[in-house]
Amino acid sequence: MAAKVTLVLVPGLLCTRALWESQIAGLADIAACRIADHTRHDTMEGIARSILETAPPTFALAGLSMGGYISYEIVRQAPDRVTRLALLDTGVRADAPDRRARRLELIALAEREGAGAAQDALMPALIHKDRLADERLVDTVRQMAVDTGVEAFKRQQAAIMGRPDNRPLLASIRCPTLVLVGREDELTPPEMAREIAAGIAGACLEIVPDCGHLSTMERPEAVNRAMRTWLGT
Repeated sequence: MAAKVTLVLVPGLLCTRALWESQIAGLADIAACRIADHTRHDTMEGIARSILETAPPTFALAGLSMGGYISYEIVRQAPDRVTRLALLDTGVRADAPDRRARRLELIALAEREGAGAAQDALMPALIHKDRLADERLVDTVRQMAVDTGVEAFKRQQAAIMGRPDNRPLLASIRCPTLVLVGREDELTPPEMAREIAAGIAGACLEIVPDCGHLSTMERPEAVNRAMRTWLGT
């Protein structure tokens, strides 16, 4: 029996292990999953460095949204340690001014009313409109924010706002790469995924139908199929 691949999973903004539970379970026969801690530092460099300190010598790496931004920095710092890369529902450019302004609004909201309130404000953009009545899904997404907390949220937003434009990095990525996005993702729409895939030689692009931003939770079967194929390359 072949040894399992060590798979480091990096959550998104205001997300926790719950973002990846379906992948941890669904890929358990081929992957030993580890959840990265992205809550303790306020720069991408610091977050990536801390993840690398606890990661094995080589590993597969998957990040969703903010987790994708962190994954770029991990590859930048230790390209030879990442054997496979999956970038889910993420972008590659630095924040535009309107996005930065929105982040500052959400920080102010979280300071007034808590991290759950910030997640509530984001919810219509986080999941497909047809899933907004799914109480179990919505409650889980909100609970991730509550579990993250306001101070960690502020550090995460600072790291995101300070991140570089990662387009120049793409051409240097040589490992098997999966780029996946929900077709109805409002925050990082398919054109962003196409830009990433076009910049990485040999990247596989998967667009998941009837799916918003949190693809791992919304359409876990489709995501697991794509990741299983990617892990087998």
